[in-house]
Amino acid sequence: MLTLVKLGGSLITDKHVEKKFRRDVMQRLADEIAAVLDRSPESRILIGHGSGSFGHFAAKKANTIRGVKTKEEWLAFANVSMVANELNYLVCECLQFAGVPVWRFQPSASLLSRDGEVVSMSFQGISTALSMGIVPVVFGDVSLDSVLGGTIVSTEKLFFYLASVLSVQRIFLVGEVDGVYAVDQKVIPLINSENFSVISESLGGSAGVDVTGGMETKVIDMLNLVTSFMTIRIFSGLIPNLLRSTLLGETQPGTLIAKSGSKT
Repeated sequence: MLTLVKLGGSLITDKHVEKKFRRDVMQRLADEIAAVLDRSPESRILIGHGSGSFGHFAAKKANTIRGVKTKEEWLAFANVSMVANELNYLVCECLQFAGVPVWRFQPSASLLSRDGEVVSMSFQGISTALSMGIVPVVFGDVSLDSVLGGTIVSTEKLFFYLASVLSVQRIFLVGEVDGVYAVDQKVIPLINSENFSVISESLGGSAGVDVTGGMETKVIDMLNLVTSFMTIRIFSGLIPNLLRSTLLGETQPGTLIAKSGSKT
């Protein structure tokens, strides 16, 4: 079973403070992933993470997501890539310290998009790494874009593309929230195309600086992605051991996003 795990930028950084890495949170999550691999060596996991207060602050200053044309904008584009990679190094440092066999994959090295949507990205190395028991790590990154010149592609959009070329069964979006909240602030256990129009009014933006959209954008992207054999689950990474137990199938927290007609 291949699981894509996205560690939200707001979870592993303080999105209100530029370049503020939450090492204690990331190290605990890394330890939980290592525990899963120790207990279930056959597990196949691909990790992605948001840019949090690293990439989003730099990208917002130059409005990089809207396009890159001028010399100054291209310099900012390169800077966004630098700071995104800076956070990626810190994330992988924690994973490696925990004993997770990680391999860093820089998306922008091969990523191409059209008007913000991924057109192609090299995935053969990722596929080989997974088959060998290695844990690939990707992240929200800049992209050359045939319409915009350059832009930013979120981790969710990378997952959308990778799910189209890899045999993915589960996607976990792990952040600061317990799931997707209804108007009464209770977690919605299931979202599909049948009930989305009813619950969409509950969805708002993200706290802190986020140039790639809030919860509503993420839910819409994931609804477009789910199939009869793949589901997405949104839950909190702040609760110790919840990621570990969810990866092992011992619990089903948060909100499940599934194909229309699914009940669990």
